[in-house]
Amino acid sequence: MKALVLKEYSRFSIEDIPTPAPGPTDVLVRIKSTAICGSDVHGYDGTSGRRIPPIIMGHEAAGQIESVGAEVTKWHPGDRVTFDSTIYPLDDWYTRRGWYNLSDNRRVLGVSCNEYRQNGTFAEYVSIPQNILYRIPDSLSYDDAALTEPLAVALHGISLTPIEIGDTVAVIGAGTIGLMLVGSLTQKGCSNIIVSDVSEERLEIARKFGATHTVNPSKNSLSHICTTLTEGRGADSILEAVGLEVTIAEAITSIRRGGTITLLGNISKQVCIPLQQVVAGQICLQGSCAIREEFPAALRLLAAGKIPTDLIISKTASLEQAPELFKQLHTGDPKLLKVILHP
Repeated sequence: MKALVLKEYSRFSIEDIPTPAPGPTDVLVRIKSTAICGSDVHGYDGTSGRRIPPIIMGHEAAGQIESVGAEVTKWHPGDRVTFDSTIYPLDDWYTRRGWYNLSDNRRVLGVSCNEYRQNGTFAEYVSIPQNILYRIPDSLSYDDAALTEPLAVALHGISLTPIEIGDTVAVIGAGTIGLMLVGSLTQKGCSNIIVSDVSEERLEIARKFGATHTVNPSKNSLSHICTTLTEGRGADSILEAVGLEVTIAEAITSIRRGGTITLLGNISKQVCIPLQQVVAGQICLQGSCAIREEFPAALRLLAAGKIPTDLIISKTASLEQAPELFKQLHTGDPKLLKVILHP
């Protein structure tokens, strides 16, 4: 099969490698559409430390089942599917309690680190355990279905956050996850949805997604707009989708006392926080890891047209075009939001 292999940091190679053989409980999926995630871009330059070459990256995808393992009965060749990005053991303590995203020995598609190497979806085929598969509605295209994973990540962050009707909620970062958060929050009955980003182009898209207010932190203060809209209190909840010390500090200065900040971005390995401000304000600062059973809800939202995917998908391309597109994404081209590859 043809695959896009990260041979060394910032260098790809299109290679012909053996097609994986599905195990007894696996299926072989022919990839129809696979999206480039921001984490793939950080893997491309080595900053994440979780894409150690050589590796086939990619984890946001949709396709058609080519063949199934000997013990698979629910799925059949020709079925249209998407899948979770986390491969997890079924007999794990966390999995049995419904927290498979935190399970021991879990693996993420397209990731190679010190603990494991798991090839991903930037290839013609990938072998997937049957327990992480989801059927694509007939009305949903493969390109749109490839966005199920990032939408499910956003929904997981929202599910962890105490948001009530009438709340003021801020989203920091208007990349794919940030926009997915905004689109999902419009279903929650929030009075104000505030989006902060340094890109005016991304803020314009956020307004089309349903943001009631936007702010460019290089020009204005998120804290100011949050307090202005809430009689001086600050936002009830903030969803941080960047993962930098400066943006986390921005969240802490913009939240009300007793509010919740949910961290989805994880660019930085370590950050410093104003501990006394967090403690004295009784601020809940929590992480949100991957997905926990949000795929069905994400598929329903996409199939119902609740998420304007045409505003997210900037370009579709072949695997051969991917190296040049990675260079553009790495420079932070604001015109490229989500690139879909067609292996």
